[in-house]
Amino acid sequence: QVQLVESGGGLAQAGGSLRLSCAASGTISSINVMGWYRQAPGKQRELVASIASTGRTNYGDSVKGRFTISGENAKNTVTLQMNSLKPEDTAAYYCNFLVVRGNYWGQGTQVTVSS
Repeated sequence: QVQLVESGGGLAQAGGSLRLSCAASGTISSINVMGWYRQAPGKQRELVASIASTGRTNYGDSVKGRFTISGENAKNTVTLQMNSLKPEDTAAYYCNFLVVRGNYWGQGTQVTVSS
């Protein structure tokens, strides 16, 4: 079964940067949207950013202007460049591929931002 594998999480200082990457372990076809979600302890999972197969991007209000999503649909990869990090960005980050038949989720990667 194809899985999504995230990498690039870790510890950063406020104002710093991290880059998250996600790749499928096999081939996934008919991807409509690739995205990143995050979930902090005690909070609901929220959309961070997404990129549609058309190239259209969408960002959560809290990350606009700081985070940039990019993806290569044919290569089944999606990347999230996170700049100007804030302590409130601390969360587990999950990549997601929305396909015709449902969703693929990664296992999550932890991002911790210290003040």
